[in-house]
Amino acid sequence: MATLTLGAADLVRRRGLRQMRSVALALLVLAAVIYVVTLHRSGGWGYVNAAAEAAMVGALADWFAVTALFRRPLGLPIPHTAIVPTRKDSLAESLEQFVTENFLSEEVVSEKMRTAEVSRRAGEWLAAGNHAERIVAEGARTVGAALPKLGDDDVTAFVSGSLLPRFAKEPLSPIAGHFVESVVDDGAHHALLDLLLVEAHDWLADNRDLLADVVGPRAPRWSPQWVDRMVIDRIHREALTWLADVRDNQTHPARRAIDRLLGQLAHDLQHDPDTMARFEAWKARMLTHPDMGSSLTAVWDAMRTALIDSINDPNSTLRARGVRALQELGQRLQDDEALRAKVDTRAAEAVGYVVRTYGQEIVSVISDTIERWDGREAAARIELHVGRDLQFIRINGTVVGALVGLTIHTVSQLL
Repeated sequence: MATLTLGAADLVRRRGLRQMRSVALALLVLAAVIYVVTLHRSGGWGYVNAAAEAAMVGALADWFAVTALFRRPLGLPIPHTAIVPTRKDSLAESLEQFVTENFLSEEVVSEKMRTAEVSRRAGEWLAAGNHAERIVAEGARTVGAALPKLGDDDVTAFVSGSLLPRFAKEPLSPIAGHFVESVVDDGAHHALLDLLLVEAHDWLADNRDLLADVVGPRAPRWSPQWVDRMVIDRIHREALTWLADVRDNQTHPARRAIDRLLGQLAHDLQHDPDTMARFEAWKARMLTHPDMGSSLTAVWDAMRTALIDSINDPNSTLRARGVRALQELGQRLQDDEALRAKVDTRAAEAVGYVVRTYGQEIVSVISDTIERWDGREAAARIELHVGRDLQFIRINGTVVGALVGLTIHTVSQLL
C-alpha cells in the first residue's frame, strides 16, 4: 500500500482490512492443508480432497481478481491488472458521470428538498432551546467584526461612484408615488401628522412675540398699537385653537384635506408627466449636489456606530428583537402550512438552480481530486475504503469453490 497520511478513521479501516485479509488467507491455508492431508486417500476422503482442491482454486482466483483491481498480482505484468492505478482518470470520469446522472441532477435534488420538510425542521429548531439566541449572537459577532472594516473612503467611493449614479439614471417618481399611495392607504402618515401638529401647537404657544414680529409690520400705519396688539392676540388664540382642534379631532376637515392632497400627489407622481418631470429634476439636483456623497457617508457613519454599539451589547433591544423575530418565525414555520409550502418550494427552486448552474463544477471535484493523486496513492485510498468488503469475495470464493468441487466430485462418482 502506498504511504498515506492516515487519520483515526483510516486507521480503523486499515485494521479491519488487515483482519479480513487474514481471515481470507487463513481459509486458503486451511484448504491447502486439508488438500495435502487427504491426497491419495480412498473412501470418503476423496470428497473432502475434491472440495479442498476446488476451494483453493476459488480462493486463488478471487484473490487474483481482488488484487488485480489495485496492483499487479505478484508483481507480474499481466494485462488488465492494476486497474485502479492505471485507469484512475477514466474511472474518476465514470464516477463523476454516475454521480451527476443519478444523484446530483436537478430533478432528484429538487424533489428531495420538497419532501425533506426543511422548513418544518428549521422551524422546530429555531423555536427550541436557545438556538435563536445562538444565531443572533453569531450574527452579531460577524457583523460586529465586519462593520469596522468598512472605511469611510470605501463607503464614499461606493455611494458617489455606484449608488448615486444608479439612482440618477433610474426613474424614481413612480416608486415614490407608489410609496406615498401605500402610506396614505394604510394611514401610516397619521402618526407623523400628529407629531407635527403637537410640535406646531407647542411652538406657537411659546412664540407669541415671533408671531407679532411677523404680523405687526403688516398692520396699517394709521392703526393704533393697542388695536394691533388685540388683533395679534386674537390671531394667536385662533391659530392655537385651530391647531388644537386639528390635533385632537381625527376626522377634522383639515386632516381629510391633507389626505386628499397626499393622495393626489401620489397619483400625479405616477401618472402626471409634469409632476413626474419636476420630481425627476429635483431628484437630479439633489443627487448631483457636491455634498450629497459626504452627507450620506456621515449618515452611514452615525448609523454604523449606533449599530455596532447595539449588536455588541448582549442585552440591547436590537438583539432582543432579533431573537424574538427568529422564534416567531420558527413558530410560524411550524403552524403555517402555506408558509411552509412556499419556503420549501423556494428552497427546492434555489437548490435546483445551484445544481443546474454549478452542478458540473461541483461534481468535477471528484475527477479533479483523483487526477491529482498518484496512481498507487489512489489505489491505496480506494482499497482502504472498500478493501475490507472485497475480502468477502475471497472468503465466498473459497466456500463456494469447495461446495462446487464437492458437487462435481459427487456427480462424477454417481455417473
